Amino acid sequence: MSTMVSNLELIRRVPLFAMLTASQADSVAQAVVKSRFKRGEAIVEQGKKSNSLAIILTGRARVVTSDARGREVILATMQPGDYIGEMSLIDNEPHSATVRAEVQTDVLVLGRLEFARCLPENSSMAYAVMKGLVQRLRHADRKIESLALMDVYGRVARALLEFAVVDGQGNAVIREKVSRQDLAKMVGASREMVSRVMKDLEERGFIETRSDGSTIVKERLNTLE
Repeated sequence: MSTMVSNLELIRRVPLFAMLTASQADSVAQAVVKSRFKRGEAIVEQGKKSNSLAIILTGRARVVTSDARGREVILATMQPGDYIGEMSLIDNEPHSATVRAEVQTDVLVLGRLEFARCLPENSSMAYAVMKGLVQRLRHADRKIESLALMDVYGRVARALLEFAVVDGQGNAVIREKVSRQDLAKMVGASREMVSRVMKDLEERGFIETRSDGSTIVKERLNTLE
């Protein structure tokens, strides 16, 4: 019986379960299984299904994904109270990323049936899951924006180098005023993003706008291509 009590205490510490009624918390406590992962061990694996929700109790985990060449990208770090696998439980698709323990990590595992049973009975828990998903989506949007911005730097640099012609003093110069709108259409980005990139390139000394509207393109702009 002591295990039941400790499970009940443990799930009460997890924000996702904080709003369960006493009877709901009790049924979840009986359904969860405590599991321990060693450093470097995968809690869930990209492309596979685990059909369960894992809640981190202690330790720390890293969310990673890899491309076709096997290069890893770290998407997020997970701390106690965070949960893993709710996306797969909701849409029954394989995990979109691998979650690996960074240190020894203890988790509570709740199976698909028990998870499904909790949601209809408890709208606030369903709301908590939704809120968590929205936060992850916002985080992903910010990451996509920063990656897109990095890519825009390269595309803008390439376009500027193509526009430039070498003058008598050996400078690469774009004689006409560079239209942000045209540049945006050429590189497939928004005018606002191109303006941000151009301003930054100027501040960092990659390009220099002269009073007559022409632009000097410095040789080191090649490094951004």
